[in-house]
Amino acid sequence: MADKNDIPVVINGRIYNLSGYENTDYLQEVANYMNSKIAECKASDGFRRLNAEYQNILLAINIADDYFKVKNETGKLSAQDDEKEKQIYDLRHEVIETQIKYESAMRLVEEYKEQVNALQRKIIQLEAEKARQE
Repeated sequence: MADKNDIPVVINGRIYNLSGYENTDYLQEVANYMNSKIAECKASDGFRRLNAEYQNILLAINIADDYFKVKNETGKLSAQDDEKEKQIYDLRHEVIETQIKYESAMRLVEEYKEQVNALQRKIIQLEAEKARQE
């Protein structure tokens, strides 16, 4: 199991100790995200007029909104990935079918060549017999 990482981070001007099994760069990225969401919310006059409790709820709603948008997009991308995998499977199947048809056609070509050669030999043999009879 990975070691738990603890790092001090600054969120909204205050120092917090952030802990997790993720690497410290990731934990710092989380703190940076929080700071950007807080700054985004503080840029709104309406947000600044709310009391701290409502500000926290609005901040949480904004973060939840980001989460659900990313989750929705991930679902769409996963569905697209599944569809592309199906298309690749279908194309591979089509290539195999085409290859089988090609190989079958090539066998027929070889059989026909052998038949043509046999018929040409037969023609030569019949012409030779005809020439002997004359």
